[in-house]
Amino acid sequence: MDLRDRPQDSAFRAEIRQFLETHLVGEFADLGGRGGSGDETFGFEARLRWEKVLAEGGWTCLGWPVAYGGRGASMTEQVIFYEEYARAGAPGRVSILGEGLLGPTVIHYGSEAQKERFLPPIRQGTELWCQGYSEPDAGSDLASVTTRAELDGDEWVINGQKVWTSLAHQADWCFVVCRTDPTSRRHHGLSYLLVPMDQPGVEVRPIMQLTRTSEFSEVFFDGARTDRANVVGAVGDGWRVALATLAFERGVALLGHQLGFVRELDAIVAGARENGRSRHPVIRQRLARAYVELTIMRYNTLRSLAGIDGPVASPQASIAKLYWGSWHRRLGELALDVLGPAATVVAQCADGAVGAVGSYELDAFQRSFLSARAETIYGGSNQIQRNIIGERVLGLPPEPKGAA
Repeated sequence: MDLRDRPQDSAFRAEIRQFLETHLVGEFADLGGRGGSGDETFGFEARLRWEKVLAEGGWTCLGWPVAYGGRGASMTEQVIFYEEYARAGAPGRVSILGEGLLGPTVIHYGSEAQKERFLPPIRQGTELWCQGYSEPDAGSDLASVTTRAELDGDEWVINGQKVWTSLAHQADWCFVVCRTDPTSRRHHGLSYLLVPMDQPGVEVRPIMQLTRTSEFSEVFFDGARTDRANVVGAVGDGWRVALATLAFERGVALLGHQLGFVRELDAIVAGARENGRSRHPVIRQRLARAYVELTIMRYNTLRSLAGIDGPVASPQASIAKLYWGSWHRRLGELALDVLGPAATVVAQCADGAVGAVGSYELDAFQRSFLSARAETIYGGSNQIQRNIIGERVLGLPPEPKGAA
């Protein structure tokens, strides 16, 4: 692979830089690049306004086809965008689930009516989405979902519970995997429904996390309704559509996640230099290892995305998930070791301050350490990823199952 910019790549990069330099000012610059993983509730309203600025400039949904409001950007152009976005210290996106997951799924599997209804508000940043996959007894084992939907005339009636639903309290819609055939088992008889959140029969209960914030929620459906036409793909074909959505999650959207890691590592290195811990030989070795592993992560992701258009999550994608989740957890541990005793101290802040939790606010290193603990669980736990790699990549015998 040749990762050097071609002349057209350089021109595209310059266009992005000019836009960001012009528009990333005032309240948007004050966000300081925050709002990423583990920090999703920070400055939410300002980040929502930023989403509309991006939309007006034509910088949302880059990879979508032009016919659906995107730029039809190549994979290389999307990579360049994420690189420049991270380099400029722009804030975390609030519409990533709609733009990166639901939108591409509708483009590939949705009806023309669904594309016309749901894609423009995502591109414009006026409708936000959440993901209704995990349940209390169906986390990494998505085929065990029990949330059900039954037809009542021209509407589906949904009953059940979802959990670990990111930003459910902010979302306008939820894409829900549910069982539409009550006699089915496992991955058969599932359907992929689009359900409005603002209605009777939908209750959202935020979950307090280690960071003392509530990006995740429980969502209870008790007679919630959605139009009969709001099924993506065929009724009963939800398993295939749901896996496609997960494939997009492990596609180019992962690059934006990784480029956020670059900023974190740079901050940790700067902190180590400032407090002198960079002179400690073990800390120096761990910083070097983190840099090398992050570089490997980036190149491997770029290699896996080369020439891809559409869902990309082969079983080999589990290697990337296992790698980055474990790497980021180690980075959080390294961050606190760089802080030293200061890692146990939290800052006092005024009541009502942006980002405040009670009377204190965690710093970036502390947030990274705490939030990264979950990354080896959500999106498929490390144990599940190892099983997938062993069985579907290496061809090893399946894990023994308990007696029936």
